[in-house]
Amino acid sequence: MTAHEIDYEIIGEEMQYVEIELDPQEGVIAEAGSFMMMEDGIKMDTIFGDGSAKNQGVIGKIFGAGKRLLTGESLFMTAFYNQVSGKKKVSFASPYPGKIIPIDLTSYGGKFICQKDAFLCAAKGVSVGIEFSRKLGRGLFGGEGFIMQKLEGDGMAFVHAGGTTARKELQHGEKLKIDTGCIIGFSKDVNYDIEFVGGIKNTIFGGEGLFFATLTGPGVVYVQSLPFSRLANRVLALAPRGGGKSKGEGSILGGIGDLLDGDNNF
Repeated sequence: MTAHEIDYEIIGEEMQYVEIELDPQEGVIAEAGSFMMMEDGIKMDTIFGDGSAKNQGVIGKIFGAGKRLLTGESLFMTAFYNQVSGKKKVSFASPYPGKIIPIDLTSYGGKFICQKDAFLCAAKGVSVGIEFSRKLGRGLFGGEGFIMQKLEGDGMAFVHAGGTTARKELQHGEKLKIDTGCIIGFSKDVNYDIEFVGGIKNTIFGGEGLFFATLTGPGVVYVQSLPFSRLANRVLALAPRGGGKSKGEGSILGGIGDLLDGDNNF
């Protein structure tokens, strides 16, 4: 498997997008809905599955598309090709505030495992598949279930995450405990499991869930500070329901508080 060699630049701070420069005949694949803009001379094409070389043939394409359904993604991906003689640029945007992380798959032994909604785009030739958990406990309580995304190949891939990100290099046997939703991804040699929080008070009143994700080295782990699910839950908790008032900062003072903090709508 030989992926196209692409040049890129990540632009922005909190609302980032990645600008990819394509040489003639080079291509890039992306999740549907991540496209931002492109220069004239680039052709867009909708493909079954991920369009990697391993999915050639009708059966291979159907199988590749079916794998994407298991991760909750669309049957289709979008490919962009430079069809002119000069270099052209195409850009893809992160779907929510956070960071875009470039992953050079050759630096991770040709395989990187990530949350099933983390993938943004990759060089043409990179395979976007699924990674099954063989452990019942991780599947039932690990937050992401039995299925995560698997990026394979020798090219560049880009994943996105919420909030601020951290890169941790774990030595052999070194363990890191993480909230299950805060995992972005990890290299292929990292062992992923779950661990019970323990303690009656922690379990009932801790508010952090019943389980940690435990990642054991050797390998590299990427962590995010604000998973989108956490942000969405906080927004939903504060949203007005059934025609009632929202739980804003001025809720103790009622309408007067809303007027003072600028939340009053006329």
